Amino acid sequence: MAHDKVKDGLVVSMEYKLTVDGEVLDSSEEAGPLQFLAGYGNIIPGLENEMMGMKIGDSKNVTVQPADGYGEFEEDAFMEVPRTEFPADMELEEGMELHVTDDDGNHQAAYVAEFDDKNVTLDFNHPLAGAVLEFSVKVVALREPTEEELDHGHVHDGDGHHH
Repeated sequence: MAHDKVKDGLVVSMEYKLTVDGEVLDSSEEAGPLQFLAGYGNIIPGLENEMMGMKIGDSKNVTVQPADGYGEFEEDAFMEVPRTEFPADMELEEGMELHVTDDDGNHQAAYVAEFDDKNVTLDFNHPLAGAVLEFSVKVVALREPTEEELDHGHVHDGDGHHH
């Protein structure tokens, strides 16, 4: 069965470029096209919605507002943590990503906003929170997902990385 349009439940390969404030932050040039399973929230909603119905070879520029991207920037998403909560031999640097577990056992990414000998300030905002995202995308291939991909709700690329 030939698939010629992006729709829920198909694996889409796309070339893309992400620009924020005129600076290219991410592009598929080096790693090759990004594959995602449409309709499963693998990519941000603002981009996924806009891609529905695109055909192979179609290109599009999509502007995604923060609410449909990585969320608004929250001033209260900062937390001060005693330096002693971190391993003594751990080298901290501003902007580094940490994975923390909250009281409910949920993993969250946090970024070191600032630190001194006593305290570390963590920022729980995504680095692109509050940003207007400019995507330039091109659909290069469409295919049916494998059983395993459907079970998991996302695509497994060869290198085992999740995007």
